[in-house]
Amino acid sequence: MNRRDAIRLLAGAPLLACAVERKTMTTTPSPRMPVLFIAHGAPVLMDDAAWVAELADWARALPRPRAVLMISAHWEHRPATLGATRTVPLVYDFYGFPERYYQVTYPAPGAPALAERVSGLLGDARIAVAQDAERGLDHGAYVPLLCMYPTADVPVLQLSMPSLDPKELFALGRALAPLRDEGVLIIGSGFLTHNMRYAFRRGTPAWAAEFDAWAADVIARRDVDALVDYQRRAPGVREALPTTEHFAPVILAAGAAADAKVSFPITGWWMDGAFTRRSIQLT
Repeated sequence: MNRRDAIRLLAGAPLLACAVERKTMTTTPSPRMPVLFIAHGAPVLMDDAAWVAELADWARALPRPRAVLMISAHWEHRPATLGATRTVPLVYDFYGFPERYYQVTYPAPGAPALAERVSGLLGDARIAVAQDAERGLDHGAYVPLLCMYPTADVPVLQLSMPSLDPKELFALGRALAPLRDEGVLIIGSGFLTHNMRYAFRRGTPAWAAEFDAWAADVIARRDVDALVDYQRRAPGVREALPTTEHFAPVILAAGAAADAKVSFPITGWWMDGAFTRRSIQLT
């Protein structure tokens, strides 16, 4: 099945999967928040009831966050830039999908106090920071959040990646680490494998399986040197990541949770293809 056929098939399906989970969202406070890396799929993830249920279950098992700091594969801008601190329209940064995906809303409250705190932390670390008051959440941010916190009652702030340099991203994560003790859930959203030439194809190529296994092992062992040097060390990296923006958020997440315990709440393959759904909790 090619991308066009898959989209046509999905066009008639209602956006019900996320809505089903709205009734049962409960969480428990905790003094220290984990850091997450989430495979965010695409807008069609919202129709995948099984994946939505996994995200909702994951959120219910987490401490209730005071706010979410989201770093998405879909916003790279130097200097590190803070998005809107009030509710503004979403960024529909995808093309050729059915109209209903462009009608989705996620009116989460802004997080101005968090923006001020992030600015201070980055300033202390000598990391330049700016603000874009009109920049809304892109699909890498709102799609997983819609499924995890569907009532949109948790304040959300998005932060851009200033570059795709692994060492710079890891240092940025380190600078943000104190937020974990302040009730902030730091989320990196991307994909460990992301090759659009294999989108909507059935069958997991060997290079995808090998890269996914390598990444899982390196992350589980907290091998930071290997993680930041993934472009030289990882098997199948050229096929798995023709571009690297979707992998980059996991490096930032690792930096924000040094010496954390690692678990993989979601695994498997999107549409039984080349995109690993592996998602990570660093506790």
